[in-house]
Amino acid sequence: MEAPKQEQGEPARLPTIKDVAGLAGVATSTVSRALSNPDRVNRRTRERIEEVAARLNYVPSSQARGLSSGRTNAVAVLVPDITNPFYFDIIRGTQHQLKAAGFTQLLVDTEESSEMELDALHKMRRSADGFILAASRLTDAELAEVSGTQPLVTINRASAIAPSVVIDTPSAIIQALEHLASLGHQRVCYVSGPPTSWSNHMRWKVFEEESAHRGMDAHRIGPFVPKTTSGAAAADAAVRTGATACIVFNDLLAIGMLQRLRERGIRVPEDISIVGSDDIFGADFCNPPLTTIASPIEQAGRVAVSMLLSQLNPTPGRSSRQLAVMPTHLTIRASTGPAPAQA
Repeated sequence: MEAPKQEQGEPARLPTIKDVAGLAGVATSTVSRALSNPDRVNRRTRERIEEVAARLNYVPSSQARGLSSGRTNAVAVLVPDITNPFYFDIIRGTQHQLKAAGFTQLLVDTEESSEMELDALHKMRRSADGFILAASRLTDAELAEVSGTQPLVTINRASAIAPSVVIDTPSAIIQALEHLASLGHQRVCYVSGPPTSWSNHMRWKVFEEESAHRGMDAHRIGPFVPKTTSGAAAADAAVRTGATACIVFNDLLAIGMLQRLRERGIRVPEDISIVGSDDIFGADFCNPPLTTIASPIEQAGRVAVSMLLSQLNPTPGRSSRQLAVMPTHLTIRASTGPAPAQA
């Protein structure tokens, strides 16, 4: 089916949801679900609908209503570090889903600062209809304050106040510890990230409990800024603990550690094993390729948008989703191996 044609001399006509449905070969109700509640439509159908909607420059009715309701039809996405590849997929997921729903994405880098994050939330109240906070550094009290005044969804920051998309950190840490235990490691180290990070706190809590459950000697070092430049200090501190394996807050920090350990002539994994987190682009290209914790990050961004749209466009009789948990799995590569034999 071709796109709707305009006869010569006729006024320009905006494409309708029926036009999108016709070109995509689906019902109008399916188009509506795909653009407002994408997790209820299978991936191939959703992507076909999004492609058609973009090609037609379709403007959803929610956006048209915004022109007369005072809405901006913009959503602000706040991330702690725009240079961290972990956030690339989140940004891609939110961008695609917001565009399909007729919203513009406003991207803010808060530079790992809770003060900058809170300042952006206050200043952008009139320029954004809602907010998505990725790995928010706000305290519970601060998050409760802002969620009471504007629609928002958090990613990887559980909250009893705001709807949240959470990566299943506990399962990930357990998987990593089970892997290390199976290789004979008994002295393990957690390399800590930012002290204001909720996921960092949860990872250490599970690390401490599960390593004790397995009779492993657990250490914690840090906090470290989650960048490759912090890897040298983290590697030196890890070596001083005598640990034979480390689970690191994120891949950037772990890759920096690999570089420092190689400079010192400490072999990975023969002398020490390293596990990262996030499975960022390049984690499989470093030397050695990094064992790391992975999850569907782009999907987390899409689900967060779906949860935010349900707040902006509530349906009578239907409760908004408050918590979505994204699964994790351990991707085993060459940076982990058997524990070194005792001298």
